[in-house]
Amino acid sequence: IQTVDNFIRLARDGFYDGLTFHRVVPNFVVQGGCPRGDGWGDPGYTIRSEFNHYHYDEGVVGIAHAGKDTGGSQFFITLSPQPHLDGRYTIFARVLKGMDAVAAIDQGDEMKVRVIQ
Repeated sequence: IQTVDNFIRLARDGFYDGLTFHRVVPNFVVQGGCPRGDGWGDPGYTIRSEFNHYHYDEGVVGIAHAGKDTGGSQFFITLSPQPHLDGRYTIFARVLKGMDAVAAIDQGDEMKVRVIQ
């Protein structure tokens, strides 16, 4: 899945380190990964959308985009089930532990992303 490969490559390159969660909507999502910090930035390229049949339950991680095939580095984590997002945004991960930490994210909090194998 290209979305996973893209996220891992950006994380290993340190792209996300120091970026902020620029959007926090209670009971909906936390969103980050924008190098501009305003929701309009990208890594300098876009990736193809990979829609699937998974569902946006609590703790699901999806790629934010401005339309089909416009994703890049921005991602969001759902804070509660969001069925209206199903089939519209690529799901590529799920929070398995630490949802309490995700729920405690405030707008402007900085991130540090590490890939652990």
